[in-house]
Amino acid sequence: MNINVKEIEKLTIDLVNIPSINNSVGEAKVADKVYEYFTEINYFKENPNNLWTTDLINDRYGRKNIFALLMGEKDPKNKKTIIIHGHIDTVGIEDFGEVSRFAFDPIVLKEKLKELDLPDEIQKDVESDDWLFGRGACDMKSGVAVHMYVVKKLAENIKEFSGNIIFMANPVEENQHTGIMEALSDLKNIKEKNNLKYIMAINNDYITDMYPGDTNKYIYTGAVGKLLPCFYVSGKETHVGQCFEGLNPNIISAELIRLIDLNIELCDEYNGEFTLPPSSLRMTDLKDFYNVQIPFASYLYFNYSIHNKSTVEIMDELKEKAETAMKNSLRYVDKQFKLYCDRSENAYTPIKWNYNILSYEELYEKVKEQYGDELDQTIRDISLKMLEDNEDTRVICLKIVEKLKQLNKDKNPSIIIFFSPPYCPHNTLKKNIPTEAALINKLENIIDDFSKESDYKFKIQNFFPSLSDSSYLKIDDDHESVNKLVNNFPDWEKIYKVPLGEIKEFNVPAVNYGVYGKDAHKWTERVYKPYSFETLPKLLFKTIEELCK
Repeated sequence: MNINVKEIEKLTIDLVNIPSINNSVGEAKVADKVYEYFTEINYFKENPNNLWTTDLINDRYGRKNIFALLMGEKDPKNKKTIIIHGHIDTVGIEDFGEVSRFAFDPIVLKEKLKELDLPDEIQKDVESDDWLFGRGACDMKSGVAVHMYVVKKLAENIKEFSGNIIFMANPVEENQHTGIMEALSDLKNIKEKNNLKYIMAINNDYITDMYPGDTNKYIYTGAVGKLLPCFYVSGKETHVGQCFEGLNPNIISAELIRLIDLNIELCDEYNGEFTLPPSSLRMTDLKDFYNVQIPFASYLYFNYSIHNKSTVEIMDELKEKAETAMKNSLRYVDKQFKLYCDRSENAYTPIKWNYNILSYEELYEKVKEQYGDELDQTIRDISLKMLEDNEDTRVICLKIVEKLKQLNKDKNPSIIIFFSPPYCPHNTLKKNIPTEAALINKLENIIDDFSKESDYKFKIQNFFPSLSDSSYLKIDDDHESVNKLVNNFPDWEKIYKVPLGEIKEFNVPAVNYGVYGKDAHKWTERVYKPYSFETLPKLLFKTIEELCK
């Protein structure tokens, strides 16, 4: 099939032109543009019920999911169905600096970039006609544009097409993944109404080089998972004039950072693929204003990527690190006190503290014994009030932990470990599951055949390395792992109830093909047109044809 590269490029530019920064009305506007595109296709004029949008529940920005169902007419009995999907929101443009007002205009932006002093690689790409710059050009409006084009071409040849396609575009991918989670009910209803058989979902989120000089183009058969483990650290307050009489939680938090941040031992390995190590995303004490009292408590959290570890294993690891951090910190404080006493010729008495290392679940059970069922209402009142005030969900979880720590009769220094949003399930196709092994084999054959026809070398990997909506189509965690997550997540039901049961039931293999680009989430974000707008659509058509046979 001949590919109209210029049409895909124009469609990408049209989508990029609409600012759709996450948590803005722009997400609804770009959704309207996608919907409008499909209304001009004859198939959907003749089958208007096969195109629709669904508003997100109680969404202040009017955001919506877009769906288009394409049912092949060559063999109406063929119920095999492939979901093709992508997200329509972007991150912000603060990083664009002096060229920020051109961030959504790829044509003008490229000319403005030529006026800047850029690194050689970027300068080369700016001068080339092969690269399209702009916020969302790579992540991932070009991917959505390619899928839209694929649907259009299949619709134009609907009588020759056997099988079915569901196109889906979702908002809110760049933080809470609300779009894809709410889309599951639509996908379930479509399946039941039309007796469809979902065989695979293809995301088109961007792919990029894994290392300098990398020439591979990657196909991912799953998605990396993510947890946000949080630590509430309480010490013992004192005046700075008697600093050794208290325990500063910032010392303990710093030690937690040292033990966990970028610790390669905490990478999760599966079939020779490793996650990146945990990265600290926030660390702060919890004082609201300046005074000469040391902080009573501090708070920190980490990005924690997962390939195959259970939440049970991860909690055990985190508790071990917390125990070590506390012991190291107490030894450090005592050592410094002894040195101070020696220098000042004061009598030295060793500093000793009793302390607690607790999961949220353990803290909750302790306080529940003291307060009974009224504790649950206390927690829910905090959630409802803060959600109504549109507070950050991570802060809501923190405030619940703070409240439980205040209610707990044990006032010793403590480290409380809990989870906060977002949570992304991990998944991949596994060769020890016969149906998944068969799909892996088909994909390998498709990619192998296609690579012989193209100028690119392809490599199949288990996990898309960046966070992705693909996480919410299939979940590999078992019941015990899921329970450990939920029980250590403050007010899960109200704050961030990921539909784990629905995902487990849905269980559709989640594969990522993806446009090829560079510097996603950077002001030099760009997509490579020859691969993304020509080779990728051909690969998608071949995959759809082979899998829908």
